[in-house]
Amino acid sequence: MILGMNCAVKVAVSLPDDLLSAADEAARVSGMSRSRLFREALTAYLHGRGSTAVQRYVAAYRELPETPEEIDAAMSSAVQLLVAEPYEPYG
Repeated sequence: MILGMNCAVKVAVSLPDDLLSAADEAARVSGMSRSRLFREALTAYLHGRGSTAVQRYVAAYRELPETPEEIDAAMSSAVQLLVAEPYEPYG
């Protein structure tokens, strides 16, 4: 979960001098505060990790997709669940 700005907390991080200088320059050039630069960079990193997880899942699925038997079992379970639900027509 990524928190919004509704509960900002100050943190201390240690950075090499050259990285801090580069971050300050990037913040200055983009017209944003250092905090905003770090917040946006961390948000982008965390979102990227999520898409990486999805990419790994898709790659794994392509290597080992469900067997026809597994698909039949899933379909059978879904049908049984739907049949058990009462039907309420619209209108």
